[in-house]
Amino acid sequence: MKKKSCLLIGNTRWHWSIKSSNQWDFIHSLPEEIDHHLEEYLICNWAAVGTVPSNICLDSNARLSNSDIPLLNLPNWVGIDRALGSWRAFKKAKEMGVHKEGILMADAGTVLSITRVNSKGEFAGGQLLPGLNLQCISMENQTLNLLHPGDRFIPSLHFPFLTNEAILRGTFHCLIGSLIEAQRITNAPIFLCGGDSPILFNELKERNIELYHYPNLVLEEMIEMIDN
Repeated sequence: MKKKSCLLIGNTRWHWSIKSSNQWDFIHSLPEEIDHHLEEYLICNWAAVGTVPSNICLDSNARLSNSDIPLLNLPNWVGIDRALGSWRAFKKAKEMGVHKEGILMADAGTVLSITRVNSKGEFAGGQLLPGLNLQCISMENQTLNLLHPGDRFIPSLHFPFLTNEAILRGTFHCLIGSLIEAQRITNAPIFLCGGDSPILFNELKERNIELYHYPNLVLEEMIEMIDN
């Protein structure tokens, strides 16, 4: 029997939720790491912000679009990942009673997207900036001597001596500073998700801001859309 699943095709990775027994497991992989297993899965719904390979057969009727998301005033050009994650975050905020100032949904992936939803559940704009890896790639490609550090960690020193650590500290400060400033302006809680969210969360939780970490917000909403 095929396993129920949801798939989000991202810019650099594929994000899966796969039902095993009575629980959902989350897998984040490069496309080639999962391609030969596709016949094992019943893809109940899927979405894409990255390129959909032409050699993959996906049911077009199972593809989600912004029209499937009840977020008010949602433009059709906003990425489906932002739409799904923001709607999920807003619902969580309402359940927790922390939506008075609206919410900020921050997805720390290839791009750090910060999406604002007001207290009425209306899309209220956002900000986009290069994520950690994209910043590192840009510096390596556009300079002579700066190489991609390869690792993902926040150096303990704020002003490191080693070049690779200086790159990491600088790129992380860019992301962290953007999140802190967005929260300062809106006074709204941040709901953080995405591949780099655990590292950012560990740094941000020491700050005096309202912050919630749900790494798989987008996939959680895709699952709920199946179950309902």
